Amino acid sequence: MQDEKLQKVLARAGLGSRRELEKAIVEGRVTVNGQIATLGDRVTGAEVIAFDGQVVRLDQLDERSTRVLIYNKPEGELVSRVDPEGRPTVFTRLPRVKSERWIAVGRLDLNTSGLLLFTTDGELANKLMHPSTELDREYAVRIMGEVDDDMIKRLKDGVMLEDGPARFTDVRFFDGQGINRWYHCVLMEGRNREVRRLWESQGVKVSRLKRVRYGHIFLPSRLKAGSWEELGQKDANVVYEMAGLPVKRVPQKTAQQQVAYERQQRKQVKRPGARTGKRSGRVDNG
Repeated sequence: MQDEKLQKVLARAGLGSRRELEKAIVEGRVTVNGQIATLGDRVTGAEVIAFDGQVVRLDQLDERSTRVLIYNKPEGELVSRVDPEGRPTVFTRLPRVKSERWIAVGRLDLNTSGLLLFTTDGELANKLMHPSTELDREYAVRIMGEVDDDMIKRLKDGVMLEDGPARFTDVRFFDGQGINRWYHCVLMEGRNREVRRLWESQGVKVSRLKRVRYGHIFLPSRLKAGSWEELGQKDANVVYEMAGLPVKRVPQKTAQQQVAYERQQRKQVKRPGARTGKRSGRVDNG
């Protein structure tokens, strides 16, 4: 292994995203050869590295397989590992992994549903979220209010929000009539509540918001709200190519895992407040 930043090595080991691991280093949760690590430390892989007191196995790190899945987030779930208020989080739905962690690629707010990507490869997650990768995100949005061509032009040309200029790269009418119409809009970034704030800057209200695409990955209409689907090698290759990283292998399911996976796909998990069913399915495919 070449000399690399400590957080990058830990991310490749599946222990979290680079941002999460940078925070862990600052908090003193990582040691290198028995000494508390500092942000900026570089390692070669020959060191004894521990995270939260557990030694991190770095042998054969580059040959380690990875896992990637897509999840259809319902409204009412947080993209957080733990919530002090006890609200449901997306991580409680995901399959268990050994010696690794699921890392969310970006976030969706509490009242936004739709596509989330998860991976055990922290370097992949970091690249997919980094602005330099220039991956667009597509959303289906239901608008309450009148929308005309001049408004759409302003949203595509750019408007000034409280945290700087913002714009959609594309806005298209999709379905509906009257004051409740569905539009599809595309962003090249993911600032907090940016889709909602862009529309609200024009005096209209977003009544429902659903992410249907991240880069080249679409939310399949067969995937019910609250369900996940693990990507096979072909689709995982697409994700790595999107990130501009060398492709890694994904593990093949055993017969027992395949049975469990198919059972999970048939199961419709329901929670109070989660909206599911055909109504949301009509906007799944962008």
